[in-house]
Amino acid sequence: MARQDGRQARQGFGLFEREDALDAAEEALDLLTGLADEAPSPPVSVPAPRDARVIPLHGRTGSAEQRPETPSAQGGVLVYAAPAGLGKTTLLAEIRRRAGARGCTVLSARGGDQEQRVAFHVARQLLQPQLAHASDAELRERLGSWYDIVGPALGLRAATAGSPPDPQGLRDGLDWVLTHLAVRRAPLVVVLDDAHWADPESLGWLASFAPRAEDLPMLLVVAYRPDELPDEGAEFTGRRSGQRPHGLAPLTAEAVARLVRDRIGAHADDAFCHDFWTVTAGNPFETVELAAKVRDRGLDPTADGAHELRDLAAALKGSGLVRRLERLGTATVRLAWACAVLGTEISPALAGALAGLGDEAVADCAERLREARVLAAPSTPDGPLEFVHPLIASAVYRAIPDAIRVAFHGQAAWCVIDAGLGPAAAARHLLETHPEGDPWVVTQLRAAARENLRAGAPDAARRHLARALREPPTADERAAVLFELGSASLLTEPATTVNHLRAALEEPIADPVLRQGIVYRLSQVLAHSDRLVEASELLESENGRTTDARSRLRIQAERFMWDALRSDEPESPARSRRLAALADRLPGRDLTERYIIGLRAWDATLRAEPATVALHHAERALEGGLSWADESRGFEVPVLVALIHLYADRPGRAEELFAAGTAEFEKQGWRGAHLSFAYTLLGYIRLRRGRLMEAEDFVRAGLRLAERVGPRTPALWYATGVMIEVLLARGRTDEAEQVAREHDFGEPFPATVTIPDCETVHAELLLATGRAEEACAALADIGRRLEPRGKRNPSCSPWQLYLALAEAATGSPVRALATAQDAVARARQYGAPSAIGQALRVTAEVSEGAERIKLLEESVDWLDQSPAAYELARSLVALGAALRRTERHAEAAEHLYRGLETAQDCGADGLVEEARAELAAAGLRPRALHTADGNSLTARERAAARASVRGVDPAAALGVDPTTAARLLSSVYRKLGTDRSGLAHALGESGEQESPATGETAAGTPDPVD
Repeated sequence: MARQDGRQARQGFGLFEREDALDAAEEALDLLTGLADEAPSPPVSVPAPRDARVIPLHGRTGSAEQRPETPSAQGGVLVYAAPAGLGKTTLLAEIRRRAGARGCTVLSARGGDQEQRVAFHVARQLLQPQLAHASDAELRERLGSWYDIVGPALGLRAATAGSPPDPQGLRDGLDWVLTHLAVRRAPLVVVLDDAHWADPESLGWLASFAPRAEDLPMLLVVAYRPDELPDEGAEFTGRRSGQRPHGLAPLTAEAVARLVRDRIGAHADDAFCHDFWTVTAGNPFETVELAAKVRDRGLDPTADGAHELRDLAAALKGSGLVRRLERLGTATVRLAWACAVLGTEISPALAGALAGLGDEAVADCAERLREARVLAAPSTPDGPLEFVHPLIASAVYRAIPDAIRVAFHGQAAWCVIDAGLGPAAAARHLLETHPEGDPWVVTQLRAAARENLRAGAPDAARRHLARALREPPTADERAAVLFELGSASLLTEPATTVNHLRAALEEPIADPVLRQGIVYRLSQVLAHSDRLVEASELLESENGRTTDARSRLRIQAERFMWDALRSDEPESPARSRRLAALADRLPGRDLTERYIIGLRAWDATLRAEPATVALHHAERALEGGLSWADESRGFEVPVLVALIHLYADRPGRAEELFAAGTAEFEKQGWRGAHLSFAYTLLGYIRLRRGRLMEAEDFVRAGLRLAERVGPRTPALWYATGVMIEVLLARGRTDEAEQVAREHDFGEPFPATVTIPDCETVHAELLLATGRAEEACAALADIGRRLEPRGKRNPSCSPWQLYLALAEAATGSPVRALATAQDAVARARQYGAPSAIGQALRVTAEVSEGAERIKLLEESVDWLDQSPAAYELARSLVALGAALRRTERHAEAAEHLYRGLETAQDCGADGLVEEARAELAAAGLRPRALHTADGNSLTARERAAARASVRGVDPAAALGVDPTTAARLLSSVYRKLGTDRSGLAHALGESGEQESPATGETAAGTPDPVD
């Protein structure tokens, strides 16, 4: 489409002195539709329809149909900010018209003064017209796995039972829908008028989405009143991006004169036009409305008639508008009031029901209101009723006497329910009524809250429940309302949740199920608020008053869980004995029993009982299934059971469990703290396997999600701690320090025993940055707290290893050696090869002479039997360096070359440089490196693995020497993520099958040639 030239061609009907605003729109539309002379090149592909910052493990799916992007198109955001009446609505209508004329798909919405507290009101206006015509089957096909998450929010389906999505998960789903529309129906123009009145849920979503518009074939156009924009719309002020909104100034005297002569007649004289401008102050809305009044009155547009302008202008608003309405008759006034209470897109039938008018009376009164320029002409004969301008709607609403307005809202709620529009639509009216102890009001508000909570709008649910509490509910209902109110506040205001739930427990509660639900939820929020002692005491108290055996078992399970996560538990050994005695006699019939068995497995891990014992109980817990997304249970036990496999050298199995849990989180729409934990801990697993580059990617994704949750939250502690560990392993100490500073990673740390332990990670960072004395003091304090509680496994809590290094660095070699040797003994007791090998390496580092080399050789032997590639690389390089210093260059070269290749495969850049430096010191040149081929086993590796599983000597089976066979198995353990004891299971899960013709694996690769 060719561009129109000339100012006159660009001026829409009724738009005066808006050329600059229209020019900005024309330029943005040119870029969007590819007509600009020098449009910047867009990205090669549209961002993935889910959060592109998150690594896709189980990405949301939708229709594969896509419309190619116009190669030269570029999207963006166009914002107009101006006070009321300066022409924003008219301007946006012209932009919509021009976008449609260019072939753009246009989505349009408008905030409403009366609809601000209706969750997703704006989002539904934008997206419903594009989707509502589709059948349920078509919607499921189009939205894929987002259907259950965004469907209720958009009014496309009723919310189902189960845990609701968190607000961030819902935003991500809405992002996907809008991105998908932008791609399939490009170019797309999204217009939001009166953004200052948009509901917080929709406005927050669009504001967070706005930066993506530049990467899509989409133009987002927003208009608002600058003094009324809520915090959720701060993105549109330009403070972050530096792109200030376009302003709209009042019309000049010349523009007003042109408008007057355009609307009234060319014979309007200069004096009349000047007085017209003075009276209206150049406000376009008042100018147009006053011109219509002058024309209707037949006022002579000359200096002689100018004195009447002020009286006519006064009738446009305030008391003048009220008097004008009163002259139209009582029935017409009631209809105007009903429309003002109902808001926008008003159903004539609903307005009539509220005003107490029949259909004919509604039609007659509506026509009078149109003639009086109160209501706008309908787009269709049966179309909804709309005010001419929001200023008129606000004036009519404010003119309703207070008592009548409250009564109208109460009646409106009944009318909305009778019309079948549901409790959520009625709730906004009930919020405006006075409390009267009406059970029907409480029932509707509770139903609306459930609807909003299931749709992913907990703030709206909280507003409704708070109002229900003020009604108030009956004594029998009060505890239930407090429980629901506390649950709605859980994600955003945990302290408020605690207050509501404690208040609920003080009420008389006849239903034991309700009481226990309150107790479980209260203990959960206390624990997540780092108040584990209070959570444990609450459960202990409740256990004393509960008589039902199964309920007592559930309470015990909850208490065992929170006590297991405490770093200051006073009765840890006694609790362990009670837990073991209980778990050993439970068969795992239900979720409660399986949780207790899982906690028994975790306790065995913390106390360094043999890994086989911990794994036995972990698999027992998994036999009947553990849900990661059961809102009433939390996800702590499933996470701990997965981590048991990690610490027992089964990271492949741990990753399977985490992948399944992540899929549950994403399916449920839990994309805040839950998904942050999942990605962070997947990164932690990759770190333990020695896949440091993959680990960094996962943890960065988890860290970004945690940053959205908020500062100093458990999710952010986890993500920051693991990121520091990954960066230290990669040799990027300065960057690790920077991450710690940026996220305030320091004391006071939470009382929860986090994985990894934040205090130990902090001490590790102190040690890496040369602050050994601080590290030594911190680690000694950790030991003093954990030792009496029997938490002694170096595989999951390696504080002893770092303490030994810190003691050696601060001039206490004897103490350092004793600390390290104690850690070795504990690792041997636990039995995981990676833990033993790591402890032996640390012992070697604080030892001297021949003993050092002996310890490192044993460390390598153990780590060769583990999946811990990074730890193996460290021991190989350390052994090579020790041999080089004793002039045993040939042996040193063998270990250094192997350590260099392993470190290279891991992405341990600092260790690679260390190995190269040692080779250079030995007078050796690094040879060409062989890069490991991901997870794929070579033919010889699989043959060695199968021989080992069958109990056959791999060296004899393959006809190779024992050293070569050991290295083949070492590679198998690292690739499959297991040790010798888990090899049979890992081979069965790997999906690789032997080719009968060649003996190679289908997914395998040939061995590299040495």
